[in-house]
Amino acid sequence: MGAPGNSVNFVVWDYLIFALVLVISVLIGVYYAFAGGGQKTSKDFLMGGRRLTAVPVAVSLTASFMSAVTVLGTPAEVYRYGAMFSLFAISYALVVLITSEVYLPVFYRLGITSTYEYLELRFNKYVRLLGTILYMLLTIVYTGIVIYAPALALNQVTEFNLWGSVVATGVVCTAYCTLGGLKAIVWTDVFQFGIMVAGFVCIVIRAVVVQGGIQVILNDSYHGGRLNFWDFNPNPLQRHSFWTILIGGTFVWTGIYGINQSQVQRYNACKSRFQAKMSLYLNLIGLWVILACAVFSGLAMYSTYRDCDPWRANLVSAPDQLLPYFAMDILQSYPGLPGLFVACVYCGTLSTVSSSINGLAAVTVEDLIKPYCKSLSEAQLSWISKGMSLGYGAVCIAMAALASLMGGLLQAAYSLFGIIGGPLLGIFSLGILFSFATSTGSIIGLIAGLTVSLWVGIGSQIHGLLPERSMHLGLSTTGCNFSTESNWTLTTAMPAITTLTTTAVYERPAIADNWYSVSYLYFGPLGTLVTVAIGIIASLLTGGRKQSANPDFLLNKQDFDYIHNFMSYCKGNKTENVQVLRWNPYPVTDNGTDNTAFNSYEMDITEEPEKANRVPK
Repeated sequence: MGAPGNSVNFVVWDYLIFALVLVISVLIGVYYAFAGGGQKTSKDFLMGGRRLTAVPVAVSLTASFMSAVTVLGTPAEVYRYGAMFSLFAISYALVVLITSEVYLPVFYRLGITSTYEYLELRFNKYVRLLGTILYMLLTIVYTGIVIYAPALALNQVTEFNLWGSVVATGVVCTAYCTLGGLKAIVWTDVFQFGIMVAGFVCIVIRAVVVQGGIQVILNDSYHGGRLNFWDFNPNPLQRHSFWTILIGGTFVWTGIYGINQSQVQRYNACKSRFQAKMSLYLNLIGLWVILACAVFSGLAMYSTYRDCDPWRANLVSAPDQLLPYFAMDILQSYPGLPGLFVACVYCGTLSTVSSSINGLAAVTVEDLIKPYCKSLSEAQLSWISKGMSLGYGAVCIAMAALASLMGGLLQAAYSLFGIIGGPLLGIFSLGILFSFATSTGSIIGLIAGLTVSLWVGIGSQIHGLLPERSMHLGLSTTGCNFSTESNWTLTTAMPAITTLTTTAVYERPAIADNWYSVSYLYFGPLGTLVTVAIGIIASLLTGGRKQSANPDFLLNKQDFDYIHNFMSYCKGNKTENVQVLRWNPYPVTDNGTDNTAFNSYEMDITEEPEKANRVPK
């Protein structure tokens, strides 16, 4: 291995592999810009013409999930806290099951492009607008940080130029998103997923060789307390346990897979509901593979540095830099492999950013332009969608520049993204599961959920967990060789360590040791449950029992007719003609609807949307 503390000098092969990944990504976008006649309509651009199949969509869902934050953060999590993180495999299974059987049937049946379109169908335009704004603001902020944070981490341990990386990421994503639309994004995700797996496999294989076998890595991890899979402590104040990961993880990721625009847009683009469900279940296999690779990489990293922690030895300045440091350390003697690892990290960034750009374009067109500009043709909407993709790409690059001025924002922004996702999951759950939920009740519930989740989330960021509840495992520097010939240095300040010998005594308020110390994984469930509970009460108090909601906007018994749906697919009905809604949310001169999905009743679209949701007696 190379001298500790040195940044790796890339050779021609490293640059060639990294550049090839970016070029192929753009070429996929160019191909789909012209294939099949190009992106003539907004439906083609945003939904791939609703002709996608399960396998590429499944891989795309997995790639979008595995952002560079996941690639860099999960191994560092295991290195510092142990392999309990692997219990998320159970949460992922529950998330896929809930999404495919509760949320997917309703969204797919309605044929919606924007997830938030459902909120107006079920409630009214104000609920839709509120949900859209929350989604757009958080996605822009999060995407900017996803671009900047990995570039910064790699810049600290390699000679990769920071701002060159940031701009290249934004430009490449924007290029293939704008050229090829959702089809290009899905098939680019398939390619990038392969690069990400290849990068992880290289690290795992090389680590096993360096350490002398899998048994050595597992033995070191066991004696270092890293194989801490089962902790059934029910205390919600403990950072991680079986229950916090099972319950909290399921709620948080259901908010992403169940209602997030980027994920819903993908499985709604499948040509049949069977294909859409299959994409989710096949995606589960990909999630397990990535989780296994990331967890084992963290264990291998601990086995290698168990006696000399690079973080406490000031060789890296943040935990997110541990995996890049480790990869460069064990791969630098093999030309091309450091470049493959960098490509692996950037593929995680590209897949997440491209999904966000396309999702932002979709909600802008569907939620903010089409309702007000009804005279626009499909060709015009297609060009507007491409313009939106180009514009949001520029905004995300600008947000990455802003993130550089907000040191320490990464963890706070990631937590905030989960905090907002909980209440949003709650309001969608109200609409899908409770026929008596009203628009007034949903808004009151959403405000209550946001208030509570932001209260506990911000308080937690300010005061932090008590050290004994963080479950931080021991790290050592006793084996470090601080010789004058090495580049190890102690000039950088050591990571902050809480001590009792301070001149200014900080008095934690009592609420900080209880309410603000709840596990970060419970922020999402807290926001969801408060939103649903308050929403139910407020709906009942505002006439919810007197309304009769449109059954097509609810989960119903036909959605669980698995045998009929499967037999229909096996008999040759492999392409399902989705009854895309042709509804008009605002007063127009026409009355009724020509959508065959609503032939059983008439809708007076000159009424308020909430009234139109009720079935006439």
